[in-house]
Amino acid sequence: MQRWFGRIFGTFFGVGFIPIVPATWTSLVVAVLFLVIPIEGLGVQLAFLVFTVVVGVPACGFLEREFGEDPAQATMDEAAGMAVSLLAVPLTPVNVLVAFLLFRLLDVVKPPPARRAEGLPGGWGIMADDLMAGVYTRLLMVVWLWLI
Repeated sequence: MQRWFGRIFGTFFGVGFIPIVPATWTSLVVAVLFLVIPIEGLGVQLAFLVFTVVVGVPACGFLEREFGEDPAQATMDEAAGMAVSLLAVPLTPVNVLVAFLLFRLLDVVKPPPARRAEGLPGGWGIMADDLMAGVYTRLLMVVWLWLI
């Protein structure tokens, strides 16, 4: 059970198995989902965020046990980070693109204390740094929205 759970949910429904930059692909898929569906309304966005964290922590933990520490296949954390980045942001193509680019940059750079958060055990360590990158992105989105 753990294997299929991790492989389905930890990989964000298989996107994590894309061999080149799966984290970026997952972030992009979530950004596009927010635009296409669109996932508007704070309640719906919070439900999506809670789902990605509640399901993602154990699923990413299972993937870590299968593939090793913080495996590239574990991308539900990117889905959660993008959800935080877009929380209560007007879902225009420009805003979503800015959030996507900022999130990817901050996820790679991992400003303090995001890098330390990776040290948490199991799925929490995988998830925490992306949630922090999402919080940083969301804060920068406040500035972006004020400027435009």
